[in-house]
Amino acid sequence: MAPETLLTIILIIVAVDFAIDQVLNYLNLKHQKTELPDELKGIYDEEKYKKSQEYQKENERLGFVSSILSFIVMIGMLALGGFGWLSNYISELFSSPMISSLVFFAVLFVASDIISLPFSIYKVFKIEEKYGFNKMTAGTFISDKIKGYILTFLFGGLIFVIFFYLIETLDQNFWLWFWLVISGIILLVNMFYTSLILPLFNKLNPLEEGELRTAIQEYSSKINFPLTNIYVMDGSKRSSKANAFFSGIGKKKKIVLFDTLINNHTKEELVAVLAHEVGHFKKKHIVTGFVLSVLQIGVMLFILSRFIFSDTLSQALGAETSVVHLNLIAFGILFTPISHIVGIIMNVVSRKNEYEADGYAASTYSASALMDALKKLSVNNLSNLTPHPAYVFVHYSHPPLLARLRFLNSFKSDK
Repeated sequence: MAPETLLTIILIIVAVDFAIDQVLNYLNLKHQKTELPDELKGIYDEEKYKKSQEYQKENERLGFVSSILSFIVMIGMLALGGFGWLSNYISELFSSPMISSLVFFAVLFVASDIISLPFSIYKVFKIEEKYGFNKMTAGTFISDKIKGYILTFLFGGLIFVIFFYLIETLDQNFWLWFWLVISGIILLVNMFYTSLILPLFNKLNPLEEGELRTAIQEYSSKINFPLTNIYVMDGSKRSSKANAFFSGIGKKKKIVLFDTLINNHTKEELVAVLAHEVGHFKKKHIVTGFVLSVLQIGVMLFILSRFIFSDTLSQALGAETSVVHLNLIAFGILFTPISHIVGIIMNVVSRKNEYEADGYAASTYSASALMDALKKLSVNNLSNLTPHPAYVFVHYSHPPLLARLRFLNSFKSDK
């Protein structure tokens, strides 16, 4: 295939991907209902419901402008050979192909972040502030950025050095060994995220003794779940939005509750939320998710190994011969349709898992308490109550609130 033909295909993929995304966003925005759903009357008042719709609209407008700018930059870089020019310029400065690739991706990362920075600032300090969510100071915002840069350059750089070394040493067979490396890294992150990475950004404190801890321990004992690591995270440091999550594998498993979650919910609702998270563990969703992610990465790396040394891919982006970092960009774009299909499948599996976790919480604790918790979370976070089905199918990893409430309502009695 001629480089010009391949470049045309790449441009078409970028354009179609952008168009589909905007159509879905438009359908989602127009699908908003002016009338409050019956299931939420008494929980969501009319004023709050209207506020949630305005919040969604403002975020959608900001996202549209950001997407337009990113699309124009990407199309320009591809059509005008910007990636090839940057690669050639950096290669003249550094004789080592590995160093050239590291600098190339560092420049793209910084440039991309500079482009997105005004939108991030506007979202946090304008939109989130306007609707009462933002608790982040300018100092915390800057600190997060610096820490994010350090982690990205340290860990991202290390991973890329390993990647490049394996390519130079093993040629196309690099994919198997790199797959093992990435799988090990994902496993370690799952095991030690709350111990090593999260504390860089947030404080984690053990849940204090009291009614809530006692209730959690009684529930854990009832279902034979050896839960000892219950932590409270200072989520209020950045936002008034609440959440909870399960982290770790084996003895390293931990339940983390946002302090905002504890402040806004009753003891029964909090135990129900925890029961939902325990449901993910009991149903082996965490292990299954890990296995699926690893398999997905393995397939992608195998396909990549067939393209990583292609002259045509690099020439399509403006180079004369094969360049690893240009081939990675071209492959990433060409792989987009497959990536989206896999993402949709993963979201379908994730939504099924959420229903199973809801069912587990309803069966072992209380359907009504979990329903109350979900309602409050939706109200406090100004969630979109009526997303378009197509948007949900493509983007949602969790079922919409009303679907979850109807599912939980099918449990006739609480336990």
